[in-house]
Amino acid sequence: MPPANAPFTITVCGLEELAGHAERKVSHVLSILDPDQPEPEAFGAYGEHARLELKFHDIIEETAGFEAPQPGHVEKMLEFGQDFLRDPEQVRHLLVHCHAGISRSTAAMTLLLAQAQPTLGADEVLAQVVLIREKAWPNLRILTFGEELLGRQGEFTKAAGAVYRLQLERRPEIKSFFIDSGRAREIAAALAGEQ
Repeated sequence: MPPANAPFTITVCGLEELAGHAERKVSHVLSILDPDQPEPEAFGAYGEHARLELKFHDIIEETAGFEAPQPGHVEKMLEFGQDFLRDPEQVRHLLVHCHAGISRSTAAMTLLLAQAQPTLGADEVLAQVVLIREKAWPNLRILTFGEELLGRQGEFTKAAGAVYRLQLERRPEIKSFFIDSGRAREIAAALAGEQ
């Protein structure tokens, strides 16, 4: 359940959870998939909704053979968020998903919440994100592009370190996974806050 101070109803999930949200009257879906991933069949049961589908890998560095998130992807996310906010408040329910509902989707959610609440600090926005999705680990590359587009350079990439640190405290074994996955900059951001 979204925190009481969130500006709209928002759900974040992974592919395996999509079917469980079909009856929740979702008005908008931001679907983030790997480039070779077909459209999830679960959406057939969702009824009428607006949907933006973006395809890129969950990486934070340009990597041969993979498609990294680009500024154009993040621009489309933010445009979709603006369209969403034009709908009547009582019918707005945004669902954001990626493969696992942990990284790409929580980064997108961070930016959409920030866009809707421009006076809220990055730490407060990310606190909302963790309340909505306890295992959030927002993709640093997406945050970097988004904060530039929102005119908030450095705010979210700096604040994300506290979220990464929280997750490492909860599950220290994931540190090596993120380093081995080419995401050492996120681990460095977590450790920087310990000094």
